[in-house]
Amino acid sequence: MPLIPEEPQIHESAQGPRAASAAGRTAPTPRPVPGPRSVAAPRPGRPGPGPARPAPPAQRTHGSATPASPRKQNRSAPQIQLIPASAEGALDAAGEAVDLLLDSGRAPGEILVLTTGEQHPWAVHELSFGESAYWAQHDAADDVFYADAASVGRASPRPVVVVAMNSDDAADAAARVLPVALGHARALLIVCGDPKRIDAALGAGV
Repeated sequence: MPLIPEEPQIHESAQGPRAASAAGRTAPTPRPVPGPRSVAAPRPGRPGPGPARPAPPAQRTHGSATPASPRKQNRSAPQIQLIPASAEGALDAAGEAVDLLLDSGRAPGEILVLTTGEQHPWAVHELSFGESAYWAQHDAADDVFYADAASVGRASPRPVVVVAMNSDDAADAAARVLPVALGHARALLIVCGDPKRIDAALGAGV
C-alpha cells in the first residue's frame, strides 16, 4: 500500500519574515502631481472655489410694480437688483454678486464695483503702487475694477455696476452715490445694503 505523503505543515514561523518585511517596509513617498496653472493670481478679497453659491437675487425693475418682459423694457434704463446686507456684510455680498456675474458669462471688464465706506482690498493693494498704475488698469478695462464711490466721477461707465453700501451713514451714502452709480450702469445696477434706505434713495432721486 503506497504511503500518502503527509501534507506539509505551515508553521507560523514560515510567514514571520515576510510579514515582518512587509510591516517594516515604508510606502514610497508620493510625488506631487502638478495641478493646473492659473492664468493670473486671484484678486485679493475674491473668494476661491467653495460650496455652491446662493441663487442670484431676484431682479426688480424700478418704477413698475409688474415686471415687464426684457424686450419691452426701456433699454436706456438699467435694471436694478437689491441684495439685502448690513454695512459689515455689504462688501462680502458684493463679492458674491461679482462671482455670480462671472459665472453667468459676464466678462470681467464689464463690471465696476463701488464701495461707499472702506475700500475693497484689491483697490487698497493696487493703490499701493500709485494712482497712475491703478487707473491704468481701469482704462485697460480687462478686469473687474474696484473703486471708492467718491471717485466714481473718474470711472467710465460699464455694463454692470455693483455698489457695496459698507459705510455707517447708509442713508446719506445711498442718496449721494446711487444716482451717480445708476448713471454709470449701462445694463444692470446691483446694490448691496439696507433695503429701506436704498428704496428711499431710489424713490427720492433715481
